[in-house]
Amino acid sequence: MRVLAVGGAGYVGSHVVRHLVSRGHLVTVLDNLSTGHAKAVEVAGKAAAGGGCAELVVGDVGDRERVGELLVSREIDAVMHFAAASLVGESMRNPAKYWRNNVGCAVELLDAMVDSGVDKIVFSSSAAVYGEPTTALISEDHAKAPTSTYGMTKLAIEHMLRGYDQAHGIRSISLRYFNAAGAHSSGEMGEAHDPETHLIPIVLRTAIGLREKVSIFGTDYPTEDGTCIRDYIHVDDLADAHLLAMDALSSGAATTAYNLGNGTGFSVLQVVRESEQAVGRPIPATREGRRAGDPAVLVASAERAASELGWSPNYTKLGDIIASAWKWHDSHPHGYS
Repeated sequence: MRVLAVGGAGYVGSHVVRHLVSRGHLVTVLDNLSTGHAKAVEVAGKAAAGGGCAELVVGDVGDRERVGELLVSREIDAVMHFAAASLVGESMRNPAKYWRNNVGCAVELLDAMVDSGVDKIVFSSSAAVYGEPTTALISEDHAKAPTSTYGMTKLAIEHMLRGYDQAHGIRSISLRYFNAAGAHSSGEMGEAHDPETHLIPIVLRTAIGLREKVSIFGTDYPTEDGTCIRDYIHVDDLADAHLLAMDALSSGAATTAYNLGNGTGFSVLQVVRESEQAVGRPIPATREGRRAGDPAVLVASAERAASELGWSPNYTKLGDIIASAWKWHDSHPHGYS
């Protein structure tokens, strides 16, 4: 298939591009490189097999005319949409950026798809659409009450996708990530954010010496060790789900959404301890007070993705996820620079 990967130079997007290319798909990556990396697309393209390839076009998803030209000239069959501003804290300080960048640009993308006759899209959504959970194990039917502007924009786009299906026949699958983690097994691709806000790379960057310490926010939660519990899902498992979603849409699947997680939670202290095992030395950490809005437990139920997409994660052990991340961070302490 011919795929347009919007935001495909980012962390998750580039791993999905690598999987697409390795299976013979022709991928056009559209990315403004504000947070993505041209080198990630270059590395992903090396996985070419059976005629697959990856082309990087530097541009913005909000440029409807440019997007439309790519959809037509590259004869695109399906779109994968990864592009978004994604810092929860920033979204609360600067909501206008998130509504314009995430929702406004999604409108331009979908209108370009309508104009060009492309009728399939896989959308990177987020567990942030659920807000404060009322159950420890979250299914897709859980109430949607996002507490951040970021989560609100993701939910708004999901609503928009259903509207475009009803009005224009554009079918979509929204994939609600829990905590993406890990790196490609080759060690050539991984997580490279600036600023970095995700726990596992923060811990590993501390081990390298690029950070002074890890701050553990809250040690009095009603969990076994008092720290927050989260569901970590390997980025390659996320990539597999995207390809299965694309195949499902190609086979006529209806618009829907799926959770992507391991279904098992790991605490902050477990992450620190497993990271110490991976790097072979202690990692400095300090215990601090809770952060506002951090639920005690966030764990996905991914049963629907298993039963309807045939998806299941290959990385189920926290230690294996962290070991893959460490292979990347240890060999690329400054990311793709």
